[in-house]
Amino acid sequence: MTEMREMSPAVRAALLEVLIHGELPRAEIARRLHLSRASLTRITRQLVDGGFLAEGETRLMAQTGRPSELLSLRADARHFLGVKLTGDRLYVVVTDLSARIVASVDQALVSRDPADVVGQIADVARGFSAQWPDLVAIGITLAGRVGRRATGALVEQSAFLEWEDVPLGVMVETATGMPCSVENDVQALTATEHWFGAGAGIDDMALITVGMGIGCGLVVGGNVVEGAHARSGQVSHTIVDEAGPHCDLGHRGCASSMLVNDAIVGAYRQAGADYSQVVEAAREGDPIARAVFADAGRALGVLIATVVNLVDPQKVVLTGDGIAVHELGGEAMRAALADRLDREAVEVDLDVRTGDFSEWARAGAGIAIRGMLA
Repeated sequence: MTEMREMSPAVRAALLEVLIHGELPRAEIARRLHLSRASLTRITRQLVDGGFLAEGETRLMAQTGRPSELLSLRADARHFLGVKLTGDRLYVVVTDLSARIVASVDQALVSRDPADVVGQIADVARGFSAQWPDLVAIGITLAGRVGRRATGALVEQSAFLEWEDVPLGVMVETATGMPCSVENDVQALTATEHWFGAGAGIDDMALITVGMGIGCGLVVGGNVVEGAHARSGQVSHTIVDEAGPHCDLGHRGCASSMLVNDAIVGAYRQAGADYSQVVEAAREGDPIARAVFADAGRALGVLIATVVNLVDPQKVVLTGDGIAVHELGGEAMRAALADRLDREAVEVDLDVRTGDFSEWARAGAGIAIRGMLA
């Protein structure tokens, strides 16, 4: 079978069209890629023979008046390992070529030492490879700053893992023998949603995560925005209320001082309460908890409006473990959003997603797939 890394750019482009947009006729793929019918036939034959695409029914195409055979993705052609690292756990999934999760496991980290973490990832990879011998690449996501080096991805800083300048990419590749992509978790989730989720088929989107922290990923003109220093989407300290509380960096009224889980717990001011208890109190009608979430909702509305005003996305995806703020502070969020947008602005297409750590691990598989095809 053809190896993905050996594909020509034209072959990859044809596969991507079906991967992202679903079942397509040959003639439509040729039109999108500006290829002749003969060239497209040669390319798709390579993908069919390689097991990546399957031939289906024939459909009459209005553009040409000719029947055209439909091509669909064979998602089980290859499998990928996706990893999410936290400060104390390892979440791992196996996905197919469409980023659909087919298996998962989570483990406590034996330690935060990079060598131990890499060894643990390699052990899990070997176990899954026995069941999926077509496992071809690994993608790892974590909270922190990831840089690009000629030798591979470098984790420049990760507070939860207490890492600095860890060459995680090459370490995992050496331990597993598979290509390894490493990315900041929000950037990875944005890229994966763009190809395989809420943003599939659109060129401009924003993803905002709320929870233990605040993250923002952007897709502009069909490309994930990285920034000149790989620091795009740093919105945690955007001022959302000039009369608000101070964050731990001394900023008054920034998003992190009102919107993150710990800030919500702190504003509730009940000894021993955790985030889930504040959520439950608000759901039961506790006026203090409701007020705290209303403040957080307003902060979220201002933040979303700031992003929308700046980049004009077709869609905003909202997710994260603090997504209850949308449920409990939604009215205040919508009011703040409307107040901050231009009166002639197009209504925001807000796509609210719930998920767990397996989705962050799936994002790891997503960047592994992108690394093989982009």
